[in-house]
Amino acid sequence: MSNSDPTDDEQRTSVSRRRFVAASGATGVAATLAGCADLVGGGDGNGEDGGSTGGDGGTTVRFGFDPTATQQNGDAIKTALHELGGLSEDITVELVPGDSETGARRQNYTRLLSSGESDPDMFLMDNGWVNVFIQAGLIQNLEDGLSDDVVSTVSEEYFEGFTATARDPESDELYGVPVFPDFPTMQYRKDLVEQAGYSPDENNWATEPMTWQEWSQITADTLDNSDVDYGWTTQWDIYVGTACCDFNEVMSSWGGAYFGGRENLFGPVGDRPVTVNKEPVIQSLNMMRHFVHGEEFETSYKGVNINDMAGEIAPTQILGWTEESSRAPFAEGNAVMHRNWPYSLALTGRNPDETDDPALGENLGAMPIPYAVPESDAEEPGAGGTTAALGGWHTTVNPNSDKLDAVYQVIEAMTSTDFQLELLNLQGWLPPRPSLFESEEAQSLDVIGRFMDTLQVAGQNTMARPVTSVWSEQESAIAEQANRAVDQATSSSEAMESLQSTLEELEQQG
Repeated sequence: MSNSDPTDDEQRTSVSRRRFVAASGATGVAATLAGCADLVGGGDGNGEDGGSTGGDGGTTVRFGFDPTATQQNGDAIKTALHELGGLSEDITVELVPGDSETGARRQNYTRLLSSGESDPDMFLMDNGWVNVFIQAGLIQNLEDGLSDDVVSTVSEEYFEGFTATARDPESDELYGVPVFPDFPTMQYRKDLVEQAGYSPDENNWATEPMTWQEWSQITADTLDNSDVDYGWTTQWDIYVGTACCDFNEVMSSWGGAYFGGRENLFGPVGDRPVTVNKEPVIQSLNMMRHFVHGEEFETSYKGVNINDMAGEIAPTQILGWTEESSRAPFAEGNAVMHRNWPYSLALTGRNPDETDDPALGENLGAMPIPYAVPESDAEEPGAGGTTAALGGWHTTVNPNSDKLDAVYQVIEAMTSTDFQLELLNLQGWLPPRPSLFESEEAQSLDVIGRFMDTLQVAGQNTMARPVTSVWSEQESAIAEQANRAVDQATSSSEAMESLQSTLEELEQQG
């Protein structure tokens, strides 16, 4: 996730990258930093210096890459491009580690491209940046050089919602090729819900989304029948994660949207409707107030009555929690439910006998995010139903490079299914193809392999951040008002009325 100043993985989690990397040694699988590029490396790639690999006397392509992946598995990744992706030995790939903070990396890439620099030749970019780079005319239209077969493969076989963040919103042409996506799930204590009389496996919790009403009642019932302190731990601090993700998911699951639905996610700024003061958005915040405070509401919407849901299942602490602060009590066994990204599955799902950190082992379960109204009843196009926020990274190309032919060959190698499965094995990067989640290679991976079915459902029901040139200012206003509403500092309708005005002003300034 990204914005123009503070970075997403700066704001959304304070987890030590060294701790994540150390954790991978026990799990053999990587974990993402809440949808961003730094993951727990799972393999022993010996990629310490990101040095060159490939044939002598050929073309060297320099690839602006993730620093942790470069250090942990750089050599193995480059070898896989040749041995599994079929990249010519005449092409040498040199991984150029970017800044460890994504915001600083984005600023550096903006500076390089704006000044016409030709180095690096290609970049690994956060899906939340790419639209801004496209609209600024800073990156290459890949349909000018990629083969029709590769373009068709990306269009037909990759997660549609993820690929959309790499397209020009006006022409729909491809400016980035997805490398790995990231999406959250609802994680839960499988042992506790079974002790409370529920059967997650028999009722297909892993792949069949349930309503917020059913989910909340299960959560409350399990809480009442166990000795844990919390029903649900999640994130609702005044930070970018609330705007891009948690509130985005809850609002979308009610059929609401920031800007009138999926078709307006990426603009045009100033010409799209602002829709945060509409009923489904207000109801979604009222639901959160109910979950935290037990507050009751007399109205119903689309046949959904918040008072029929269980209340007081989430602590007031969520108003100050981000990813790790909300994960801690869950991993320690003190909560029934927890919303988080795949990194949490990889860490929390470890065998507790094989790690010094809190973990749940086989007692960890996962399901898609619950929903309030089905997509067929959603007020805004593309909303409704189970909704997962979207993280992940794309490959993009420097239009100033004098090695474009070789760059396109590198990208083609990266579309190999064998290469993508190797990235999953080495680095824990989820493949961009839904079909690969069903593969034996993916499902046999330690820990994360147990959750591939749920992650596939999440990936097919994502809602991207509405990233444009003004998003960095909008997201701070969104997070503040969403937090104030759930904190009962003001009513949900008043908070959204204020946010409506702020977003309209920012849209016109943009």
